[in-house]
Amino acid sequence: MDKVVNLNRVKKARAKAEAAVQAAANRAKHGRTGAEKANDRRHEARRAALLDGARQEDLEKP
Repeated sequence: MDKVVNLNRVKKARAKAEAAVQAAANRAKHGRTGAEKANDRRHEARRAALLDGARQEDLEKP
């Protein structure tokens, strides 16, 4: 004799699996890797440091 199955749980598990597959496809299509994001943050920090280093202080006018 087969085991009794709760159909609501089966439906939810199936929907969750399909959502996981869709999410993986969307990440591959639209997402960027962690290395790409870290590289962009590093470049932005370097650019900001260069800009701050080149900033001239405002001279007070008498």
